[in-house]
Amino acid sequence: MTITIRLAQKTDVLPIARLHFHTWRETYRGLAPQTAYDEVTEEVRLARWQSMLSNAESERIVMVAEAERQMAGFGAAGPASDDIFQGRAEVKFLYVAAAFNRKGVGRNLLLHLARHMMEAGYNGVGLGVVVGNDPAIAFYERMGGERAGSYTDPGPVWRSQNYLYVWDDLPALMAQERKSNH
Repeated sequence: MTITIRLAQKTDVLPIARLHFHTWRETYRGLAPQTAYDEVTEEVRLARWQSMLSNAESERIVMVAEAERQMAGFGAAGPASDDIFQGRAEVKFLYVAAAFNRKGVGRNLLLHLARHMMEAGYNGVGLGVVVGNDPAIAFYERMGGERAGSYTDPGPVWRSQNYLYVWDDLPALMAQERKSNH
């Protein structure tokens, strides 16, 4: 299976919003409170992504992964939203459609986002993962992420407890990209 990673375009708004909505609901079933499920509709996701992808001044980069002629995942990274990141870039979103789990999509997205953040001058990247999201925790640990603390993400509708995972040696992380391409 060939995975293509590219910068998101305004025409990707609807596919990203749909993937985000459905994947979020699957991932956080049993972790997020019912009020979050009730408030975070597909329309809410669509409005948020329309705003993000129309903001040309944003320092955040949004990338999509395509495989088998469909959107397989997306990710976004940029300046950190919380002081706990201590000057690292933040991978704010990294979602993979269930049909593409464990096929290299998340790995490729994470590596591309990290490379872009390194090129933007960051020495490290970090991300928050909701406590209890064991598949994501296992993935980030396989990718060499180190747990560096925890924090409460204020979120728009849910104050989730998160672990902070960091990569402070971006060249070593990029070496994984070279290994996976050979």
